[in-house]
Amino acid sequence: MTSRRTLLKGTLFGSAAALLPTAASASGGRSVLRLPAPVGPYPVGMRRVHLVDPSRTDPWVGGPRELMLTVLYPARSVRGFPRAPQLTPAEAGEFAEYAPRVHPGLPEPGAVDWGAVLTHGYVGAPPLPGRRPVLVYSPGGGDSRTLGTSLAEDLASHGRVVVLVDHPGDASQVELPTGMRTTVLIGPPDPATFRTMVDTRIEDLRLVLDRLGDLPLAPVMDSSRIGMYGHSAGGTAAVYAARGDRRVGAVVNLEGYLDLYPTPVVLDRPLLLFRTDGFDGAARVDSSWAGVPGHRRLLPHANHWAFTDYGSLVPRLRTSGLVTAAARTALVGTGDPVATLAEVRRRVGTFFARRLS
Repeated sequence: MTSRRTLLKGTLFGSAAALLPTAASASGGRSVLRLPAPVGPYPVGMRRVHLVDPSRTDPWVGGPRELMLTVLYPARSVRGFPRAPQLTPAEAGEFAEYAPRVHPGLPEPGAVDWGAVLTHGYVGAPPLPGRRPVLVYSPGGGDSRTLGTSLAEDLASHGRVVVLVDHPGDASQVELPTGMRTTVLIGPPDPATFRTMVDTRIEDLRLVLDRLGDLPLAPVMDSSRIGMYGHSAGGTAAVYAARGDRRVGAVVNLEGYLDLYPTPVVLDRPLLLFRTDGFDGAARVDSSWAGVPGHRRLLPHANHWAFTDYGSLVPRLRTSGLVTAAARTALVGTGDPVATLAEVRRRVGTFFARRLS
């Protein structure tokens, strides 16, 4: 069941230097991981945003629906601003407990210092002047928005504003000003739960679109150039949300099923359907994508979570002996993680550059 906890600490952001996706030994013997750096010409700023929708009731715990966002953007300067950790201290503790339950094969609590993983986003840095395309991201079921950091930072470093959306209740953990929320998903959801999850995500994404003009970065957002992308259940939600919303000009579906509703998917805007060659749900993906107009691409030697930060982190955990070869293959595949990340960044970045110019 979902738990809701009182915050023990405020949101804290640290600073340090970490440019390469390596693993090192930390004090106490725990492994410290590093995310790969973005390669675009701009440094990246970062802000966290809390949204409340009093008109909707949260399907998991009741009360008004709340969301947490991370907004990434090209920065004018990052000098003097702190690097943000991937997870807040409270989130890191929850993630350590839930990660091996949501994704069997990940290290047990205490093996990795998840709170020490730094992003390449600088908290509060001033945005680069100019109006930028906006990309809205929905993560996979059971995952938090933070696991989409590497791709989002790279997109932002090439001149986009990227909004990462957490969906409390199915995200492994999300720290809200009102408390900590943890996931209801331990193991594959039953059809009713999956439907509730995607229905809720669709409404969450539309709320974000409705509130773009109220976000701190609104002056640099070009609301006439909005893209949406998502992984797994997030890809499902992105396509269905865009289907009924003309504000979205292009969509990327990273291996999400499109058979949730009885009516066929008809999206009269550019759509990238990107999947791996190792996912055990590939037959359902192919079946649900049959007849859907879109640009199809295959990520070779990869598995389902190669589209997320696990694509870079899990191979490092394997090198450190913290996950097995079988777990690595089941999560992200056998391919070179550097080449895999570069391919994902290239395909997604190029697609949006061409469709939201």
